[in-house]
Amino acid sequence: MRNALLRYRVVAYVVGTLLIVLTCIGVPLKYFAGNDSVVGVVGTAHGFLYMVLIITAVDLGFRAKWTWKRLLLIALAGTVPFLSFVAERSATKNVRPKIEAERRAAAASTQ
Repeated sequence: MRNALLRYRVVAYVVGTLLIVLTCIGVPLKYFAGNDSVVGVVGTAHGFLYMVLIITAVDLGFRAKWTWKRLLLIALAGTVPFLSFVAERSATKNVRPKIEAERRAAAASTQ
């Protein structure tokens, strides 16, 4: 579960950063300056990596035994600027105790 959390966190930060760049730089450039190069590049990267975010969120959610509601909210957070960072913190806060419990159970079973 620890590796699934790490994968999710990395992708969530990248997707969140790309979405902020897209909305704060790319969209104003497109509509006020007529330059859509940032939207083309960053928008495509964000769209592709958002799909990766959904895959990593589902992987982590199944491992952490999240409800479908929580999993859906975590996945949708990648569509709202800055919300992916909040969702990442929430997911990390939820999963870290479970990772620690797994570690303790593994240590107890080896003794």
